[in-house]
Amino acid sequence: MSFDGFSRAALDFYAGLEGDNSKGFWLDHKPVYESAVRGPLAALADSLVEECGPYKIFRPHRDVRFGADKSPYKTHAGAYFESGGYIQLAADGLACGAGYYSMDRGQLARFRDAVVAEPSGTELDRIIAAVPADIEVRRLDPLTTAPRGYPADHPRITLLRAKGLVLWRDWPVEPWLFTAEVRDRVAEFLHAAVPLCTWLDARVGPASPVAGRSR
Repeated sequence: MSFDGFSRAALDFYAGLEGDNSKGFWLDHKPVYESAVRGPLAALADSLVEECGPYKIFRPHRDVRFGADKSPYKTHAGAYFESGGYIQLAADGLACGAGYYSMDRGQLARFRDAVVAEPSGTELDRIIAAVPADIEVRRLDPLTTAPRGYPADHPRITLLRAKGLVLWRDWPVEPWLFTAEVRDRVAEFLHAAVPLCTWLDARVGPASPVAGRSR
């Protein structure tokens, strides 16, 4: 399946799901999800594999075990590349992200050490400064104070407090969303994210495997 853009039906599906997040709505409209959402999203991701590597499409069901919100279905679709890129489609448009979204304890230790060390800290400063103005640098889930062992007045304290570091861009619904131009815009974003992802991969690396769980 070639990618020719998303359809109005995909956006209408998520607008409807936002208003009626029920099993009944889902079952009645599942064929629309498969043909208008999952199929085109997979085609888009397939077209980027050579540049971005393997990917997975996240399941549409929410994990409701621990949160107060028991809505059973996600109101967006997402595809994640092993190289760190992410594509998201929802009723209000398209979004892309890239980076490390939630670092575990070992990753955080390596990240913070790299932030304060040289030349790695300066390299990260330069990478962030070079991010295009239309892309947001998100320091995720920041601590309210400096992490233990690091000075509160460190010049990179906002990075030290972050538990994740990603680039993000939102696009509202515009005519190009229904054309193959989507691929060009996504590819441009993911290319712009390469320096940050490369720094994170080299200085932080993957999460630690969970004990007792096969990978």
